[in-house]
Amino acid sequence: LAVAAGIMAAIGDISRFNSPQKLVSYFGLNPRVRQSGLGAAHHGRISKIGRSHARAMLVEAAWAAAKAPGPLHAFFVRIRARRGHQVAAVAVARKLTVLCWHLLTKGEDYLWARPALVANKTRAMQLQAGHPQQKGSRRGPAYAYNIKALRDREMLIAAQAERSYERLVSQWKPRRPNPGARAPQLGKTK
Repeated sequence: LAVAAGIMAAIGDISRFNSPQKLVSYFGLNPRVRQSGLGAAHHGRISKIGRSHARAMLVEAAWAAAKAPGPLHAFFVRIRARRGHQVAAVAVARKLTVLCWHLLTKGEDYLWARPALVANKTRAMQLQAGHPQQKGSRRGPAYAYNIKALRDREMLIAAQAERSYERLVSQWKPRRPNPGARAPQLGKTK
C-alpha cells in the first residue's frame, strides 16, 4: 500500500507522460548514454536523475515481485544470471515502471495478478482505513484467500505464466543489423 500510494503520488496525472520511456526517465531508471557524433553509443549505469524516493520504492517493489512466481520472477532470474542480483532488481523496477504506465493509461488490471490475494489485500486496506467490519454469515470476496486449494490454483497459474515467459525468452534469436541498410546522414536532404 505504501509503495503504491508513493508511486501514484510521484506520478500524479499519468497523461503528463506520452510514453513509458518518459516515466522511466522521470524516475531516473534509464541508462546513461554517451555518444559522440555517429560513433557507437556507450550505455552505462542508470541516470538517477529524478525522483529518488519513488525510485527507491520501485526497487523495493521489484524485490518483492522477484520473490513471487510469475513473469517478473522469470525476468529477474534471467537478468540475475548475466548481471547480478542488484542490476536485476533495478531492471525489474524499470519493467514495473513501464507496466505501471501501461496499466494506468489503459485503465486495466495486471493480467497475472492473483485475485484472491488482491481481494485479501484490498480488504485489509479497507479495514486499516476505518471501514466497518462485516458481521454475519455472508462471506466477502477476501474469504477466497482462506481456501488453500484456490490459493494453490492461483500459484499454479502464476508458475505457468513464468514458464511461458521462460519459453518465449529461450526462443529469442538476436537479429543482426541489415548490411544493406545505410545509416541516415544528418544534415543532408534529397
